[in-house]
Parts: sequence; structure tokens; C-alpha cells
Amino acid sequence: MADLIFRIANQSDLAVIVAIYNSTVASRMVTADTEVVSVESRQKWFDEHNATNRPLWVIEDTAKNIIGWVSFQSFYGRPAYDATVEISIYLDPTQRGKGLGKQILQYSLDEAPNFGVKTILGFIFSHNEPSLKLFKYFGFEEWANLPNIALLDGQECGLKILGKRIA
Repeated sequence: MADLIFRIANQSDLAVIVAIYNSTVASRMVTADTEVVSVESRQKWFDEHNATNRPLWVIEDTAKNIIGWVSFQSFYGRPAYDATVEISIYLDPTQRGKGLGKQILQYSLDEAPNFGVKTILGFIFSHNEPSLKLFKYFGFEEWANLPNIALLDGQECGLKILGKRIA
């Protein structure tokens, strides 16, 4: 198991966070963005995260290289849903397939109560079997199946919402 360091992201990390995110766009497996995004376009998203209740962690290896990031994001933007978050996990291309997702998701589940989180949701494309398998390993259940709601390169794709109550 790799030694991973989690720390709250700071402004100087945003370019690396965006680069890791953009590395997933072409695969059509992880994000519904069909073109890469700019650092400037992600600034508002970055600013919406905070160390109090909506963390954005960067993940470093022991050499202090950023190898990924994980965030909690507000669900639906209404106060009644404050204890529910959507989780996003992104890894540098060189780090995928090494089992790091398990460590990252476990860390996130362990930390969630510290941020007032009681329910975690994962929004995952129906064809993203590795991510579906990861979340199901941790006891997430399919709470919604939205067939053919995304259009990626002319191909309709479904979205599954997996959920887990942790408190």
C-alpha cells in the first residue's frame, strides 16, 4: 500500500488539479466535459471548497508530488442537503490502476464525519466499471440509474448515482 499524504488544496495547486482533471476528458469515462477546461474556468469551483465543510484535498506521494485530488461538493445547493455531498476522485494518469482509489475513498469516508457529512454520493457513468466496482466495494448502493442522458462522441451514455449513508 502506497504512503499517501492528503492536504487541503491551496491556490497554487489549482493548475495541477485542472491538469489531472483534463487528463480524463479524452477517455469519456469520468467526466461529461467533452473539451479540456481552463484554470480560470475552474476558479469559482475551487473557491466553493473550504477546509470547514467542503474540502478539496490534493494527494501527494512521499516525494511531495501531487498525484491526484479528491473533493466533497455540495449536493443540489440547498441548505436542507448540507449533510450530503458528491465525491469526486481524480488521479494522475501514471497513478491509475494501482489500487490508490481504495485508499483515497477510505480516507474520504473516514474524514466525512469531521465535515458534517452523513451521506456521500458518487455520480458515475454506467460504462465506468472500475469506478462502479470501487464504490460498491465500500458498500455504496445504486440509488439511481439515468439511462442515456449523456452524449459523448455521438454515443448515448447512462449515469448511475451510488450512495452511502455513513452516519
